[in-house]
Amino acid sequence: MADRRRRRADAPRESFAEKRARHGEIDDPEIVLAAALRFLEVRQRSIAEVRRRLAQVGYRSELVEGAIERLLGLGILDDAEFAQTWVESRDRARPRGERALRRELQVKGIDRAIIDGSMEARRPEPGSADDPDVTAAEALIQRHASALARITDPRKRRQRAYVLLARHGFGSEIASTIAARVAGGEAPSEEPE
Repeated sequence: MADRRRRRADAPRESFAEKRARHGEIDDPEIVLAAALRFLEVRQRSIAEVRRRLAQVGYRSELVEGAIERLLGLGILDDAEFAQTWVESRDRARPRGERALRRELQVKGIDRAIIDGSMEARRPEPGSADDPDVTAAEALIQRHASALARITDPRKRRQRAYVLLARHGFGSEIASTIAARVAGGEAPSEEPE
C-alpha cells in the first residue's frame, strides 16, 4: 500500500500541453458539459468566460458550443442575468462608477446592448437624487474615511479623494463634488479632526 502511494507521488505530473492534447481527443459531450458545470460551481459566469475557459483547456470547439447551447437551454447561462447580478454585487461589496462597471462587463465578454440594459436598470431615473454612482462614491469614501481624515491639508485631502474616485471609475463631475465635500469636512462618515 505504501509503495503504491509512493509511486503515485513519484509519478511525473501531466503537463498543460499533455492535458490540452488529452482534452482535444475527447468525443463525449457530457464530459465537456461536466467541465463547464464545474467551472460554474464557484460563481455565475458569462457565456464568453465559459467558452474561453473550455477552449483554453483544449476541448474541441463543436463540443464547447454544444455544451454552451445546452447550458443556455437549461437556463444556467444567461448574460443579462449575469450582468445584472454583477452590477448589484459590485454596488454592494466594491463600489464602482458606471465607466468601471461597463469596462468590467466588456472584459467578461458581455454584449454592449446587455451592458446598456444593466446600466439603465441601475439608474431608473437619470439625474435623480438617488443616483447610484453618487451612492457608490459615498460608500467608497466612507470606506476610506479614516485614511482621508489623517490628511490635514484640505487641498491634498480633496485631491486624494478625487484620485480615489476617478481610479474607481466615477465621472469627473461626481468625483469633484464628493471630493469637495471631503475637503470641506462634509463627508458622511468623516471623523472630526
